[in-house]
Amino acid sequence: MSTGIYVHVPFCPTRCGYCDFNAYAGLDGLKPRYVTALLREVELAAPGWDDQDVVSVFLGGGTPTTLDAADLKALLAHLGDRFAVAPGAEVTVEANPDTVDEAKLAALRDAGYGRLSMGAQSFDRTVLSSLERIHDPDSVHRAFAAARAAGYENVNLDLIYGADGEGLDSWERTLLETVALQPEHVSAYALTIEPATPLGRKVASGAVPAPDPDLQADMFATACAVLCDAGYGHYEVSNWAKPGYECRHNLGYWERRPYLGLGAGAHSYRQDRRWWNVRPPEEYLRRVGSGELPVGGQERLEPADAYLEEVFLRLRILEGIPASWVEPGRAEPFLESGLLELDHDALVPTERGMLLLNELVLALAG
Repeated sequence: MSTGIYVHVPFCPTRCGYCDFNAYAGLDGLKPRYVTALLREVELAAPGWDDQDVVSVFLGGGTPTTLDAADLKALLAHLGDRFAVAPGAEVTVEANPDTVDEAKLAALRDAGYGRLSMGAQSFDRTVLSSLERIHDPDSVHRAFAAARAAGYENVNLDLIYGADGEGLDSWERTLLETVALQPEHVSAYALTIEPATPLGRKVASGAVPAPDPDLQADMFATACAVLCDAGYGHYEVSNWAKPGYECRHNLGYWERRPYLGLGAGAHSYRQDRRWWNVRPPEEYLRRVGSGELPVGGQERLEPADAYLEEVFLRLRILEGIPASWVEPGRAEPFLESGLLELDHDALVPTERGMLLLNELVLALAG
C-alpha cells in the first residue's frame, strides 16, 4: 500500500493573524530539541509501517525552512533509513519567501527536497498587510528566482483570496502576476475566519469586516478562468497544476490513502482510524523524550461516516461518484441547475458546484 509521511515544524518568524495552524513565534530556542525529538519519533513510529511504500514526504508548518538546512537534510536521511521511501518519491518542503535564498534552496534540493511550496498569498501589499504577512511581493519574486537558480523544477505558490481590502481587480492582478512566474502548481484558498485567531476576534468585534461570500465566489470563478487560460488543470477545489505536477502527497489525503504524521499536532490515518499528536511543543518534547509515541487522541470512523467522507473527497478531487451510488431522482435538481454534470456515469461537480460541496454531499449521500 502506498502511503505518505507528513512532518510538522511549528516554528514561524511571526504569527499571522488569520492562522489557525499549530504554529508559534518566539520558540526558536526549542529548535535543537525539536529536531532531536523528530528523529526519535521516527524511531518510535517506524515499526508499525514496515509494509508501507512511502511515495511522498511533506514538511509543513509553521515554516520548516526556519530550521537549518543541515537539520532538514538529517531528518530526510533518517526517514529514508527507517521507512521504505520509494525511488522518485515526491518530497516537499514549505517555505516563507523571507526564509530562503539560493544557497539554502540548493542545499535543500541536494538533500532530496525536490518540490518547494511557497506561501506567496498575494502580490498586493495592502492585502499582505491585512493578512499580517511579513514579506512583500518583491520577496516572492526574489525567492522564486532563487528557487529556479537552485534547480527547482517543481514549485507551488500558495494564494489566499478574500482578505479585507482586496477587490476583484486586485485578485486578478495577483493571479496574472502568479502565472507570469510560471510555477508548476498553484493553490488558491478562500480566506476563512477561525474564531480563536486574532483576525477572528477582530471580525467578531466589528473591527474588521468578514469576507464577502459573493465576492469570494467571483474570485474563485476568476481563478478558474485565469489559471485555465494559462494551462493549469483544475484537479481539486483549491488546486491547479501543469500536466503531471499534481501534488501526490495531497492527493493521498483526498484518496483516503494511509498517512503518518510526525511532530507536534500532526495527524495520521490508516484503515478508517485517525489519531493525532499532542499540540503543545513542550508536551510533545516531553512525551517523545520519555520514549513514548506522543498520541493525544484518536477516533475510528463508523461505516456511515467513512462513506460520507468518501463521497465528499471524490467530489472534491473532481473524480465524481458513480451515479449508481445515488438514489434515483436525488441528483436531477443539481444536474438541471448546473451544479453537477454526468461524465461517463459519474456525477462530477461543476465549478459552480465546487462552491457548494457540503450541500451537494448531504443532498446526494446524507
